[in-house]
Amino acid sequence: MTGPAPFDLDSFLAALPARPGVYRMLGADETILYVGKARHLKNRVSSYFHGRTHADKTLALLGQVKRIEVTVTASETEALLLEFNLIKRHRPRYNVLLKDDKSFPYIHLTAHEFPRLAYYRGTRKLPGRFFGPYPNSVAARETLQLLQKLFRIRPCEDTFFANRSRPCLQHQIGRCVAVQFAHHLGAVIVVEQSAAARIEHPKCPSCVAEVVQVHGIHNHARGR
Repeated sequence: MTGPAPFDLDSFLAALPARPGVYRMLGADETILYVGKARHLKNRVSSYFHGRTHADKTLALLGQVKRIEVTVTASETEALLLEFNLIKRHRPRYNVLLKDDKSFPYIHLTAHEFPRLAYYRGTRKLPGRFFGPYPNSVAARETLQLLQKLFRIRPCEDTFFANRSRPCLQHQIGRCVAVQFAHHLGAVIVVEQSAAARIEHPKCPSCVAEVVQVHGIHNHARGR
């Protein structure tokens, strides 16, 4: 039985497209050693083998590479997200591990009695739900701004929230329903969503999270 054809590096490099994408460097046992992204696959991958001085770690990696695979993507943002997911799935030895996903922004819906919806970057060990990752802070913040306009879920820190005696400026400009004051008065806050469904309980984090998810907060491909 004939084995796979030997990997021809020169032919492979010559055939690489001048497009964004992700490349995977594989070892002798087909284990993924490294995953990287590129705005220009041809230039990026070729740079490993031509005209550059590399760090010891990179030289050790290249000494073990037996084959390279690439995936062409529609944009650099898509390449970034694919790279992230491949690193999470395969944990390549030579990648700098993204411990607790600290390199990517999320939107955090807290587990507070009156939930807070906020931009977040860091370990995902806090109570509540996380939506993302987003490719960059611009995409995350724009999505957060839209959600705050639509649902008026409070953006303030818990300490600020706990010490308020009256609604703040966010309420006055229509960005927060000031649920703690409505709750004390026995009122029912109705949070609208564009699909015409309604939530009638301001203290239900799981309900709020469901609405947030319906409105596309998981749109990972959004970026600039």
